[in-house]
Order: sequence, then structure tokens, then C-alpha cells
Amino acid sequence: MTRPKAPGTRTASPAIATVQGLLFGAPASPPPAALPLAAEPEVVAREPKIYTVGELVRSARVMLETRYADVLVQGEISGLKPSGPGHLYFTLKEATAQIDCVMFSREATRLKFRPRDGMQVRCRGRLTIYEGRGKFQMTIVEIEPAGAGALALAFEELKQKLAAEGLFQESKKRPLPFLPRCIGVVTSPTGSVIRDILTVAHRRFPVRIVISPTPVQGEGAAPQIVSALERLWKMPEIDVIILARGGGSLEDLWPFNEEIVARAIARSPIPTISAIGHETDFTIADFVADRRAPTPSAAAEIAVPELRALKEELATAGRRLHRGTERELQRARLKLERLTARISDPRRLLDRQRQTLDDLQARSAAAMAGMLAKKRTDLRNCETGLLRAHPQKRIAVQRANLVALERRLANGIASSIQPRKQALSRLHAKLEAMSPLRVLDRGYGLVRANDGKLVTRAKDLKRGQKLQVTLRQGSVVALVEEVLPSNDSPTKDPVL
Repeated sequence: MTRPKAPGTRTASPAIATVQGLLFGAPASPPPAALPLAAEPEVVAREPKIYTVGELVRSARVMLETRYADVLVQGEISGLKPSGPGHLYFTLKEATAQIDCVMFSREATRLKFRPRDGMQVRCRGRLTIYEGRGKFQMTIVEIEPAGAGALALAFEELKQKLAAEGLFQESKKRPLPFLPRCIGVVTSPTGSVIRDILTVAHRRFPVRIVISPTPVQGEGAAPQIVSALERLWKMPEIDVIILARGGGSLEDLWPFNEEIVARAIARSPIPTISAIGHETDFTIADFVADRRAPTPSAAAEIAVPELRALKEELATAGRRLHRGTERELQRARLKLERLTARISDPRRLLDRQRQTLDDLQARSAAAMAGMLAKKRTDLRNCETGLLRAHPQKRIAVQRANLVALERRLANGIASSIQPRKQALSRLHAKLEAMSPLRVLDRGYGLVRANDGKLVTRAKDLKRGQKLQVTLRQGSVVALVEEVLPSNDSPTKDPVL
């Protein structure tokens, strides 16, 4: 998109149409004049031409683009949708009509403001039909806010953005040096601005000035201004920078409203004075800079102190210092005289101090002797108490008590174990009497089936069943060959 026109600038443009008038209004060219009546020609019946869909849409697009190749329409933005490549799609509407619009990225990137839903704008472009969908739309090449100009709107948007980031805060403003060694000036090398700065600065103080030339208006001026600032940053002798240009329109001053210039001033390691335009002109650079000057000449006055005033101030300070020194010396003399009058003969003062010292020594010796006697008495009392409470006596008493307790413990254990031994002997005898091993010693054996149970009745056995017979020493496995009836068995069990 081309640079928006500054307020008050007029260019030739088509008449502004509303959306409704664009859609339903009269054609762009006036209707032809009425022809004189003539005999009506003979009507010849013709078949209508058959179009394909593509031919019909293409024909309508060509007619529409030919008739409405450059129109300026005012309306309200609605449904704004930016696409990935940077195209803008939206609807331009009013109360009774609307039209779809598209602005491609090559024009959208040149916008100085950010379109928003609900914004009243004037759009310049051409009417067309998107053949892929048969969609009637307007291709936009320029957008300008209705009312305020695009530059004014862009100025306010950038101002609010940088203010929200804190770039305008007073706490970030750095003080200017009192007497700079060297001043850097970023401005055009030609014109009255640099001459005014040099004249005013050298009239006030013979300070060194370094000029970093740059264009100060036009396309591409903002990056060159940033480069000019960066050149001065590399010079360690520069103490302050003046960014200056003369007056002009908002469009002429616009490079100093660019975001890259504002951020360059904010990150400058050297304090910066902004002197852009006249006293009534304000730019973004003025808000970001450490100090704003109404004019370039005023910037030179702010940056450079006046030598004559410095000399007068220095002379005044010298005179005040001399008078103050004289007053202080006079007061010191009077004080010394008063102190001298109060001091008597130093020999008598020394005699009094010697006598006082002798008295203090005598009193100290007496106090020390009394304290030592008391400490010796306390020491003897402590020794007597320690002898009475000597640990060897207590150890002998405790050792005797320990021997008596050991004897009582041994007697108690012996008297307690003897009855338990006798009871254990009796139980052992009973156990021996009832032990099954006694029976096995007399030739008997224990017969067990396969499941380990004792066999007590012959009728519980079967022929061919294996048995395990346990003897006094060892065991054997037997096989049942025959089971005898009960009447063949002894009538009385042997006594075990």
C-alpha cells in the first residue's frame, strides 16, 4: 500500500460511494442521449447463446472489472480474518448492504495502522468475481480510516504500545552530563538545522561536535537514522547525542515515529536529546528520548553549558568560599583564645594528677590484698569439702554392698534350682517307664500300614499288603500272605 496521505493532503480520487450505492447505484458512465424515433426494425427470432459456467463467470468478471476498475468505498469493517500468508479477508458493510473484500499481503504489509472490526474506513480497489466460487468481491489496494488519517492513527497505536511496555517512564530517563567532552548529532548534513546547532553550541562553549549524517525524511529514512545512531555508539568519547531535524508535516516527520527508531533510542547507551520539528510538533522519539528540546537550537543550549555563565558562577563560588573560610578562621581563633584562658599552669595540673594516681595505687593495693585473702579462705574450704567427699571412701562402701548382693544372689539361685532338679528327675523316671522303646527291648515290634497308621487288628489287613515293622534296632518291610481269623489269635494280649 502506498504511504497514507497526511491530514489536509488531497489527491485526485474517484468519488466516494457507499456499499449500497456501489451494489445498486447507477452505472459509472451516463446513459446515452435519447435517439429519434424511427421505424422499428423487423424482429428476427434468435436462439440464446449457450455459455459454459466458466465462460459466463469470466465474462461477468471482465465486464465488472472494466466498469469498476478503480472505486473508493466507505463502510464498516466486519469479520476481519488475517490468513497465514498475511492476506486480510473482511466484509465492508453498512445498515442495508455489505460486500466481501480481500487485501493481499503485498498491500497489507504497507499499512500504517491495524484494521479492526467496527472501524469506519475508506477502501480503494476494484470490483471482481472470484471465478473458483463465483463470488462477487472487492480487491482492496488501499485502506484509510474515515475521519482521522492513517498516520495519526498509527501514531496513537504505536504510542500506546510503547507506553504499555514502559519505554516512556521517567524512571528510565538518564541525566545529561554537566559538561560533555563531545556531542554527537544525528541529522541531515545540509540545511539550517546543523548550522543552528553548531552556532549555538560553539557560542556557548568550545565543545567538540561529531556529525553522523542521515536522511531525515522519505522512504527508508528510519533504518538509516538507526544506523547513524549506532555509529555514534561505537565512539567512546561521545557523552550525549542530539537527534534533530527541522519542522514539516506529519508525513515529513514520520521516520521519527517509526518503531525501529523508538527502540533504537530506548536501547542507546548514551543519553539522547530529541529535537524534532517545531515546539508544537511531537513525535514518538520525543517520548522515548532522555530529554526533549522544542527546537534544534534549544537542544544545543540544553546539551552545552554557557562558558561565560560558568565563569561567573565559578567566580561567585570562589568569593563565597573565601568569605566562608575567613569566617571559620575567625571563629576558630576566638574559640582557641577562650580555651587558652580556661587552661591553668600545666605543672600544677600534673602535680594534682600525680597525687591522684598515688591515692589510686594505694587503694588498689589494699583492695587486691583483701580480695586475695578472701580467695585463699574460699580455696581452703573447698579443699576440706573435697576431702570429706573423696570418691575412694564411696567406692569401698559400694564394693562391700556388691559382694553382699552377689552372695545373696548365689544362695537364691541355688535354693531355687534344687527343687526344680528333683522334679525334673521324677519326670524323667516316669518318661523312661512309659517309653515305647522299653517294649521294643523285650522283642515286640510296631506294625504300620502304608499310610503310617499303627495296625492293631488283623481283619484290617489284606493279602499282599505291605507293612512296615519297627524293631528295637531298625525296621523291616513285610508282605501279608494270609490273614487268620480272630479265633486263631491268642485269647489274651500279652502284657507289655
